[in-house]
Amino acid sequence: MVYLIQGTTGHAESAGEADGAPGGRLPGPSSALLLTEPIRGLVDLATLPLASPWLAIAPRGDGHGVLVLPGLLASDTSTLPLRQFLRLLGYDVRGWGLGRNRGPTEEVLQQLPVALGDLSERTGGAVSLVGWSLGGIFAREIARLYPGQVRQVITLGSPFAQRDRWGSHAERPYRRLRHLHANAGRIPSRLQVARPIRVPSTSVYSRQDGIVPWQACIEPETALHENVEVRCSHLGFGVDPATLWVIADRLALPAGETRSFRPPPLMRPLYPGR
Repeated sequence: MVYLIQGTTGHAESAGEADGAPGGRLPGPSSALLLTEPIRGLVDLATLPLASPWLAIAPRGDGHGVLVLPGLLASDTSTLPLRQFLRLLGYDVRGWGLGRNRGPTEEVLQQLPVALGDLSERTGGAVSLVGWSLGGIFAREIARLYPGQVRQVITLGSPFAQRDRWGSHAERPYRRLRHLHANAGRIPSRLQVARPIRVPSTSVYSRQDGIVPWQACIEPETALHENVEVRCSHLGFGVDPATLWVIADRLALPAGETRSFRPPPLMRPLYPGR
């Protein structure tokens, strides 16, 4: 049914990777960021109850369907706080329902388009996709193949612009799972994955990401694409209050409308460069 879905780092090598040119490599997160990921993720989680009063006034939209995809080795359990938040805002939210994310397996290739189609049919309109890390790469590829069923894509720390195997601390666990993945010929190259998609998209990224290079999580901004920087760990994207506000703001946009993200004045310190 669908034949193009890319993992955190795909099977096919890009031209730059084949050349092995060091100048083309992105600097990976530091060891300090990597080693502190678990504790920083817990800190991000601990701030969620404190932020609940102002998250309660987050923008609300029209209640359309939202499909939330987890990161590598994670399941729908990891996205539960995010999905609960979106339900409180009135959206028709569902997880991906495919257990632990082990990469582009045959089950994922077959069932993700089914999940998208089912939610679109149930809600009577295009669906927004929110993907965390590897889940964001899946979301972009599904949107590339089925743009008519996708309203917008929001990625959270998703290294879709990673052109080589270097720098990402997710590379090793991803490759350990390759025996479970679909045939390599059905998975796009990194260069293909890095190409822009034809639906509105927002890339949320953090320079404090300890798993993937933040530079691989962004692309040049256009009328359809925007990058928004937050301050959180890679493991904290799904519970970080600043990230949740961005998601609420983007989902609240009327279908077909695009505009730059502008946080409320009191929240601007949470968004570097805003």
